[in-house]
Amino acid sequence: MAEALDVHAHFYPPTFVECLRTAQHAAKVEDTPNGVVISAGGMRAGPLGPEYLELAPRLQAMDAQGVATQALSLTMPMVYWAEPDFGERLARTFNDAVSEACQAYPDRFVGLATLPMQDPARALAELHRIAALPGIKGVYSGTNIAGRQISEPDYLPVYEAMAGLGLPLFLHPISVIGAERLGAYHLANLLGNPFDTAVAAAYLIFAGVLDRIPALQVCLPHAGGALPWLVGRMDRGWRVRPECRHLSAPPSSYLDRFHYDTISHAPEALRYLIDLVGIERIVLGSDYCFDMGYEQPVAFVEALDWLSAAERAAILSKNARRLLRM
Repeated sequence: MAEALDVHAHFYPPTFVECLRTAQHAAKVEDTPNGVVISAGGMRAGPLGPEYLELAPRLQAMDAQGVATQALSLTMPMVYWAEPDFGERLARTFNDAVSEACQAYPDRFVGLATLPMQDPARALAELHRIAALPGIKGVYSGTNIAGRQISEPDYLPVYEAMAGLGLPLFLHPISVIGAERLGAYHLANLLGNPFDTAVAAAYLIFAGVLDRIPALQVCLPHAGGALPWLVGRMDRGWRVRPECRHLSAPPSSYLDRFHYDTISHAPEALRYLIDLVGIERIVLGSDYCFDMGYEQPVAFVEALDWLSAAERAAILSKNARRLLRM
């Protein structure tokens, strides 16, 4: 079995939680019998038990999953809701804690840094700082920044620096499009997450970010969300709509600028994605340790009997290690 590398695993370091406690009215941290509950920026995360906060139970879970290495990332409520100076402090606290985890267990963890993108100048400064931190292998960002599209011009210097440093961008929905209609049935996650991913990818394509920064590598969560299923419609728009004709090639030609994790929850969907983008663009993900993720991410891939052994090894390890320059 390949040394599996899970690129989609969330982590709330205790130092980050303690930093949040100092936010006074801007954020709330509650200690409940089932774990910590964090509320900030209109978002709520938790209850977060020890598996979210501590390395020992996480390592035990990884062993049970057959996962050799996790790429640790923050998730909601992220740091974009905070005033710039506090957002920077939160990001630095998280990044330092992740680097410490990587140094303590260099074979088990790598880090995806968080940047205070609500202030691009601070984000750029933090990017250059974390590039020297042990274990940091990429940058993690929301699919929008407090409602702003990730293609806004003032973010471009950050992406250009990321490309120059060889740090890929990992996207993840935080606050999603259409949330006012998605309050019931967990639809903000079931539908909002994949739709927001598609919106972010479309902006990177149509706004020219990928053309301007050809070295930038981007990884999409949840098997690309809705993007793989709607790319034909985007191509049709490119052919017939004047708003889309500024691209020199159809949107589908940009699919190989992205990597995609395995979190599809449907083998048939993952097979379609592989046929569409190629086996070399697929990386293992679990969404550890949320209930909408995979409890056994490696077993999901190993059960795909239509993959060859070499293809399984590529998904489980080889592709991610190439992406992260490991």
